[in-house]
Amino acid sequence: MGCSCMLSRMADTAKTRSRPAKTRPEVRFRMRIRSGDAVALGPGKVELLEAIREYGSISAAARSLDMSYRRAWLLIDELNRSLKAPATQSEQGGQSGGGCTLTAVGENIIRLYRDVEVQAQRSCAKQIAELTRLIRC
Repeated sequence: MGCSCMLSRMADTAKTRSRPAKTRPEVRFRMRIRSGDAVALGPGKVELLEAIREYGSISAAARSLDMSYRRAWLLIDELNRSLKAPATQSEQGGQSGGGCTLTAVGENIIRLYRDVEVQAQRSCAKQIAELTRLIRC
């Protein structure tokens, strides 16, 4: 193999490596329920509820989502004010430092919201497949 041919192949290999890998388009549903001007329920609040369930506190949940404690607290406060019954229950500090747990309402919100996502994905599978075929990978 000649030198120029080898250099050309090396250059082609370098170009190939620097191109982003082909990935399939990601499809996500982002349902929001508004109450007046506020988003009473949406994907961010559901994700925060799931993190609170996993970590047992707003601050740990916020850290896991790379969110400030203040932002997380405001989202939970807005959610709880939008509901007939609260989704979370705070426990006062003490030796263990308190925490936050989900109420039955909070657990139900997560279940219902995720069920809607799954059902929407299933119901729209044909249209989603057609749309994603239009996307350059």
